[in-house]
Formats: sequence, C-alpha cells, structure tokens
Amino acid sequence: MKKLFLIATLFVATLSANAQAEPGTLTIQPHIGGSAGMIIHADKAPISTLSSKLDKDANGGGIIGAEFEYQMAKRLSVAAGVNFMQAGTAWKEVTENGIKYKDMKVETSYLTVPVVANVYLCKGLALKTGVQFGFLLDAKTKWTAEKSEGNITQKTELDESCKDKMNKFDVAIPVGISYEFKVPIVIDFRYNIGLTKVNKEQLFGNESSQSHTCTLTVGYKFKL
Repeated sequence: MKKLFLIATLFVATLSANAQAEPGTLTIQPHIGGSAGMIIHADKAPISTLSSKLDKDANGGGIIGAEFEYQMAKRLSVAAGVNFMQAGTAWKEVTENGIKYKDMKVETSYLTVPVVANVYLCKGLALKTGVQFGFLLDAKTKWTAEKSEGNITQKTELDESCKDKMNKFDVAIPVGISYEFKVPIVIDFRYNIGLTKVNKEQLFGNESSQSHTCTLTVGYKFKL
C-alpha cells in the first residue's frame, strides 16, 4: 500500500511540475476540446411565425486544430494557429399561440486563425490575447414545433441552411489563460469577443449581432 501511495505521489508530482520552452524555441501544439457559442443581441429566433422575445442560451460544439508558438523571451511568446470550431447560438423553449417551440438554434462552423501573445506570469502559466479571424464554413437553422390537440400531437421539425444570410468573415478578440504541465500537456481556456456582425440581415431581430464563444482545449506540445 505504501509503495502504491509513493508511486501515485511521484506521478502527480511529475504532472504538476510545469514546463516552459526556452527563448528561441519553436513548438507546435495539436489540440482538441469543446466550445460554447452565443450570438449577442439575438433576441428573436429566425422563425417568421414567432413574435416572442426569447431568452438566449449557449450552443455547444467542438474545436480541433493546432497552434505554432515561438518563445521570444522567458515570459513572452507569440502563437498562431488554425482551428475547426463550432459556434452559433440557441434559445430557450417558449410556447406561443398553443405551439411549443423547442430545440431552437443556429449552428455555425468556422475555420479560425488566431494570432495571440502569451505573457507567462510564472513557469507554465500564461495569460493571452490577440486577434482571431474566422471564415464561415456552414450555418444551419434548427427548431422543433409541437401543437397538441387532445391526445394528438402534431410535430414539425426544421433543419435548413442559413449560410447565405450570414457574413462569411468574422473578427474576434480572444482573451484567455493556459497552463502547461511537464508532460507537456497544455490546458487552454479562451473567451472570443466578436467584433463584426455575423448576419447579413435582421436574422435575429437586431442588425448588430456579434458572436461570442468560449473554448476549452487540451493539447500536447512538440518542439520543432
């Protein structure tokens, strides 16, 4: 039992001992994780028969990609990457005129190119910010409507493209924090603040609708 405890302690200590590249080092970090998107000011779902002002909700998705990082100094590095990222927005369930609308969402997917500066507060722990460029790959509107009359429930589902109603280019400001273990596994959290309007028309009841997304990724860093 003591041996198992000692092995576990050493294992945790190995993971906890953080690492950081030396100045002049170039690394690549493949990563994968989850994303959650919300389009702010999107008070209306893109459903012509629905007039209610809705409560927004986050739309979950995923992110996968890779990032190059160049360590300029002990506490400063620059990084650039490319990702496939899912975003969009969702709305909470609502009933209007006897019809229940649920699972309302706009799902979007982007090819994103972030360029960030990393400031290391201590070995392994970094704050980051920069700019992120997004290129729209796909956008879909989805919702389900149910109307009950007695024991009969009529159900209508929609799943259609709305890519032609969305802008193809997006700019955001990422702010985040990351921690690098000795392994070296990197845990990275970012909040991307959208600056540009994502929709071409009043798709969501507002002309100025920016996309905000959160991402949490786990990556492995290799030296080049």
